[in-house]
Amino acid sequence: MGIYDRDYYRQGSSGFRLQVPRSAVGAIVLLNVAVFVLELISGSTVVNLLSTHVGVNDTLWRPWMWWQFLTYGFVHDPDSAKHIVFNMLALFFLGRDVEERYGTREFIRLYLAMLAFAAIVWTVTNQLFDPHRPSNLIGASGAIAGVVVLYALNFPKRILLFMFVIPVPAWLLGAGVIAYDILGAMGRADQHIAFTAHLGGTAFALAYFSLQWNFGGLYQSAAAWLKGHSRPSLKVFKPEDEPDSPVADEDVDHILEKIHREGENSLTRKERRILENASREYQRRRLSE
Repeated sequence: MGIYDRDYYRQGSSGFRLQVPRSAVGAIVLLNVAVFVLELISGSTVVNLLSTHVGVNDTLWRPWMWWQFLTYGFVHDPDSAKHIVFNMLALFFLGRDVEERYGTREFIRLYLAMLAFAAIVWTVTNQLFDPHRPSNLIGASGAIAGVVVLYALNFPKRILLFMFVIPVPAWLLGAGVIAYDILGAMGRADQHIAFTAHLGGTAFALAYFSLQWNFGGLYQSAAAWLKGHSRPSLKVFKPEDEPDSPVADEDVDHILEKIHREGENSLTRKERRILENASREYQRRRLSE
């Protein structure tokens, strides 16, 4: 059995310790670095293959190439190391807390969804306003913008060092990133930057947080609906004053591991009740000692 604080669910404690899987943020950073090294070796071949295209070989109108809406996010400018350095630093310093908040698996799903949505927004806006200008979209900035916004929404009062020097609260940094991208999309900043992609990632992050989405929970709900849709469900009524049933340590371990993988929002009503019962049982044991 893993070692954990039985009051984790109610108190939000970080005292429990389980054997954790490898960080998704670390894996994403390593993958980006590996692709960057491959770019340096192969020249423009990797960039042309993996980036999202507008104007020539349009990705949007070639469904068999839609995988480029994801792969572009692992390619960076081979002529400018600061492109990948700043993106990966932001992901490393802010993404780890966001991953811990939502769980490793949910973070991966969320990161890829923000990448794809950012690329689609950029592609559609370019098709509408400048369809004949050849251009490629590369870089993780669309998803990184979403990670920054999610960090600001989840930890608004934390103090961050902007440019490693200026202390600012997280909410102000998030607001500043959004304002800068809006100005850039209006043509008032460096037009070599894909501001509409940034805004796409930001919009997805805002929707995810505001609507309390959870991809793992949606998948489980859909699977349960498909499994039980053909027959009526049976419910057991339990009065509030009925004594709590004993909780097995293995059940609690399983639920805590699920929280780490997929986030608290992925729990079912039954799993939340088990944790509540376990917390009360633990408190009774402590009082009786």
